[in-house]
Amino acid sequence: MAVAPHMLALQDLAAAGRVTIIGGHARSAPARAAFAARWNAPVFAEQAALLAAPGLDLVLVLTPPGAHLPVAEAVIAARHHLIVEKPLELTVARGEALVATAEAAGVRCGVCLQHRFRPAALRLKAVLEAGGLGQALSASASIRWWRDAAYFAQAGRGTMARDGGGVLLTQAIHTIDLLLHLMGPVRDVAGFAVTSPLRAIDTEDIAAAALRFESGAIGVLDATSVARPGFAERIEIAGTQGSAVLSAHQLELHGADGAPPEFFGEGGSGGGGADPMAFDHGPHRALIAEMLDAITQDREPSNSARSALPVQRLIEALLADAAKRA
Repeated sequence: MAVAPHMLALQDLAAAGRVTIIGGHARSAPARAAFAARWNAPVFAEQAALLAAPGLDLVLVLTPPGAHLPVAEAVIAARHHLIVEKPLELTVARGEALVATAEAAGVRCGVCLQHRFRPAALRLKAVLEAGGLGQALSASASIRWWRDAAYFAQAGRGTMARDGGGVLLTQAIHTIDLLLHLMGPVRDVAGFAVTSPLRAIDTEDIAAAALRFESGAIGVLDATSVARPGFAERIEIAGTQGSAVLSAHQLELHGADGAPPEFFGEGGSGGGGADPMAFDHGPHRALIAEMLDAITQDREPSNSARSALPVQRLIEALLADAAKRA
């Protein structure tokens, strides 16, 4: 499922002369055949053959989470840079191991948390860094999405064995990460998490939490995949000099002077409905372009793998606290 936006982004970047697509590898022959047919791109029957291909600089790791670490280790051993799909791995410990391996080898490793690269999110980040809202006092994130039976029909979907978690780690992680990207780290969390009777899974599909950020601001989190038909995720921030509402791709800014609000971007569900791929691949393109810049400029990308650890730590802390209340 993750291949499509990445390949669309790579095709754009190839047309602009920024990349050459070397090819792809999957363990199954049908998957390789489907990839080659859809994208008109070379395929490699063996992972080692892809990693040894001449001219290869950057590898995108788009496997299920539990396979990220061994694939990443092979990529790093071959001295290639990499972008890993979210989450980094099934657990914080495995994610930390991935980050440490890349850093020890001097390999650039990014993570695919593309909501940071949405134009409206970039605008809000700039507003906050410029002090446009003053001191942040309160923040909330609401991810009220829907996933239907067809989504969960895929073998292992929604299970700990395949995905490592439910709505928090698999769906809401993008918005939770963006909340932390905007607000900074969380100091305390009190959480609740349950599994609805709608599907036979062993992970949470409803979660809520109260948050206290290290800055002193207070926040709330509401995440679910049972809200038909699926709604645009929202982040709201209130500060001493104004407020902001980020609804998927649209930003609404309110100043302290009572002037009419400023709007930036466009509306849309952002993939919160039954079709999880109903979103534009532009943020993926921007994310990969940032990685290309980081490689050529010999610096860490803004979406470094290390920067993805806080959201996984928060999710694990939330679920651990919720387990005490079960």
